[in-house]
Amino acid sequence: MSARAVATEFAKMKHLRIGMVAVIMGAAVVLLSLYAVVSSPTFSPEDPGNWNALLAGMSLGFPLISPLLLAVVASRTTDIEHQGRGWVLQSTAGITSGVVCRAKLVALGTVVAATTIGTSLVVLAAGELLIRIGASVPLGHWAGFTLCVLVVNLTILALHIVLSATVENQLVALGVGVLGCVVAVFSQGLPPAAAHVTPWGYYALATAADHQGERFVTLPLSYPSIAALAVVVGALFALITTRFNRQEA
Repeated sequence: MSARAVATEFAKMKHLRIGMVAVIMGAAVVLLSLYAVVSSPTFSPEDPGNWNALLAGMSLGFPLISPLLLAVVASRTTDIEHQGRGWVLQSTAGITSGVVCRAKLVALGTVVAATTIGTSLVVLAAGELLIRIGASVPLGHWAGFTLCVLVVNLTILALHIVLSATVENQLVALGVGVLGCVVAVFSQGLPPAAAHVTPWGYYALATAADHQGERFVTLPLSYPSIAALAVVVGALFALITTRFNRQEA
């Protein structure tokens, strides 16, 4: 993969308003997280459990919003290749379809990573500066949750890039994104074994906190499962994009 291909993808994103989509995703997750705290009937700024409430809000916000918006950004940046015969034009310059898909993952992945980490930091700052939670921040658990969600977001993005590149009708990709939102949220009520069945179910395995009774409690993160997802999807992405290269050749 060449730096030129990645730079080209960044240039394309400027005209597709990918940044605006990323801001919408981050803002929606932040608002859901803050709502989870202030809507509690026992809300009190001094309650140290408010950190768990913010984590629970993000644990719901990311799976509720991310799958569809990841499908949108992957679809928008890939559809222009179908509509403008970009695959053929770039192949004549020595940039094969597989290289283009990998460049899209690097470029879009940078935006998704910045959005995911930025959203987490904004929620953290809101807890400190707006709500003024009277307890120390669980930084280790917070960082672990952010890392897990980032890994799941990037794996879902990789799958959508491949889907959008393979299927020319982008309504299919967007439909899968909507289905992904449903599955991601529904999986939070399923046993962990069932959450492993689909990529979107791994959002449930990244749930950092949840409501139990009248309190929000910390939940363990499934680091091994999420790491395994990254390895499997990464290998599949590399294999499929390599086949794209051979088809172009």
